[in-house]
Amino acid sequence: MTTWEDFSQKLKKDNPEKLAIIKTLADLESERIKQGISQKDFAEKIGMKQPQLAKIERLDSLPTLATLNRYAKGLGKEIRLSIVTQ
Repeated sequence: MTTWEDFSQKLKKDNPEKLAIIKTLADLESERIKQGISQKDFAEKIGMKQPQLAKIERLDSLPTLATLNRYAKGLGKEIRLSIVTQ
């Protein structure tokens, strides 16, 4: 059985952008739940249909940066990107 740690390490190596999206989305979904907002109410608040939001939260559909930003703003949050030299 693959653990989250194994999966995330492989994803970090193979597709670091996807891992960043998954982690960001997990943080945002956790915040939505912490704030006690249902999927239905939140989807309506950010101008999305509930099935569409559910699909994103299940990772059946990988959200764009614009969608992640819309999600964050609906929670009173902001997504910031940074460019770093390696």
